[in-house]
Amino acid sequence: MKYMIRAVVQFAAALAATAPFVVSMSFAAEFLVQPLTVPEMKAVFGRVESRIVVPGRARIGGVVQDVRVGEGDQVSKGDVIALIVDDKLALQLRAADARLEALNSQLANARLELERAEQLRASGTGTQTRVDQARTQFEVATNQAAAAVAEKAVVEQSAKEGEVLAPATGRVLTVPVTLGSVIMAGEDIARIAPGPYYLRLSLPERHAAEIVEGAEVVIGERGLVQRAGELETVRSGRISKVYPEIDEGRVIADVEIEGIGDYFVNERTLVSIPVGKRSALAVPPEAVRTVHGVDYVRVATAEGEMDVAVILGEIVGDGDVKHVEVLSGLRVGDRVVLP
Repeated sequence: MKYMIRAVVQFAAALAATAPFVVSMSFAAEFLVQPLTVPEMKAVFGRVESRIVVPGRARIGGVVQDVRVGEGDQVSKGDVIALIVDDKLALQLRAADARLEALNSQLANARLELERAEQLRASGTGTQTRVDQARTQFEVATNQAAAAVAEKAVVEQSAKEGEVLAPATGRVLTVPVTLGSVIMAGEDIARIAPGPYYLRLSLPERHAAEIVEGAEVVIGERGLVQRAGELETVRSGRISKVYPEIDEGRVIADVEIEGIGDYFVNERTLVSIPVGKRSALAVPPEAVRTVHGVDYVRVATAEGEMDVAVILGEIVGDGDVKHVEVLSGLRVGDRVVLP
């Protein structure tokens, strides 16, 4: 029994040694508790969108013979993304070649006739009228041959336009065609998002008056799940535009942010946006110490210093000056002793 009492006494002494009111610390300064104005943040979903989405269209009609890209591929401007073949172009090219050969033959014959007429005129046996007729026929044949060359170039260019080129550098969103499908000129072969990417927010109408351009927002980690009930900060951005029209009770705003080029277009992510302001009491983080899971702040009073249990909130403040919000335990004007 005596040993049991001694053990209880030793345990009580050890517990008292760790109590918050008798812990020995070195304190050097005081912090006067004053209300701070902090923004009221609201967590909403932002949808990733591309500022520009351009279609890669077919320039000629025909059959899709080759598709060289798929959804999600990265392409550069000018890359061949598909190949369209029109069998009629090959026939037209053959016809143009045959017509050009015939006109070249006529041109060669007209050149010989002109040379013969000029020789006869020079010898005095020919007439000037014959020379003029031969020269006219030669010029006509020359122009016809030039026109045939131009027509052949048109057919060749149409065949080259069967290559569908990427109109911009970006990611391929959709490819609505398959091999062997028949398409007309102007139809979409692929939709490409070159960016820049931004977040589109849709908030309730009651927050319309509180949303301003230039306000800083906090973007959480990628995904739709919050950890520990709070939005984990990954990066920050700013509201670049607030649209003046309310659509079905929602106000629309755009957020400019760096580093979301690898997100899926139309992917949603959590965003914390300021929708108002409130008053809060906060202290420097070094003023708080935790003992046995309970947070304490040492306060200087007229009777001396005493430790006060507090309930803490979130971290508040701008820039490098950060404070811990105190939800209960302190009042305006309290003098907090800092170590």
